[in-house]
Amino acid sequence: MIQVKNLSKIYKQGELEVKAVNNISMKVYDGEFTAVVGPSGSGKTTLLNCIGGLDSCTSGGVTVDGELISSYSSNQIIKFRLNNIGFVFQSYNLIPVLSAKENIEMVMLMLGYKEEERTKRSIELLEKVEMLDMSDRRPNKMSGGQQQRVAVARALASKPKFILADEPTANLDSKSTANLLDIMSRLNREENITFIFSTHDQRVIDRARRVVTLVDGKIISDSNE
Repeated sequence: MIQVKNLSKIYKQGELEVKAVNNISMKVYDGEFTAVVGPSGSGKTTLLNCIGGLDSCTSGGVTVDGELISSYSSNQIIKFRLNNIGFVFQSYNLIPVLSAKENIEMVMLMLGYKEEERTKRSIELLEKVEMLDMSDRRPNKMSGGQQQRVAVARALASKPKFILADEPTANLDSKSTANLLDIMSRLNREENITFIFSTHDQRVIDRARRVVTLVDGKIISDSNE
């Protein structure tokens, strides 16, 4: 379980203070398929970044399975992220000189997996995201939807506790979005993988089983409550 308690993130611009996230508390249970929504500047991405340890919080904290990760040192949080959190970004963030299979294997290489394990797991994941036939292709030979499916497979490589997906469908057409959401929904349903999205996309919102709405850094509605 992820617990966010009294979380605030303040950015300072000269004399001005901007509360990107303003005293948010929420719990996300294992197996959720949750969308965090709201207008631009509402704090969606900042909240995900704080949950994922990509950004520090100004006050409050984030606990994952009883561990207060917001108190970790930078080295501790890097290690925790690598082992426990999968990230899917709007811009895919694949390494251009590596093939689909090599992009997935890179995470496992950093975790010390043996070659045989890396190969087996990467093939298994490429099958799950329906990209096995493109395992040797580099990103510039794939469509946006195909790159994002590889990014999902890479996010799953470490067998993380949860996946954080920041606007994952923003650059995709309708068909690619539907395909990606089908795959993510199936992984969530069949393997109990927790997904938390930040999104403007109504197609993602329609698939989510829980919708948390932010305005000006505060939760104004939560379909769980």
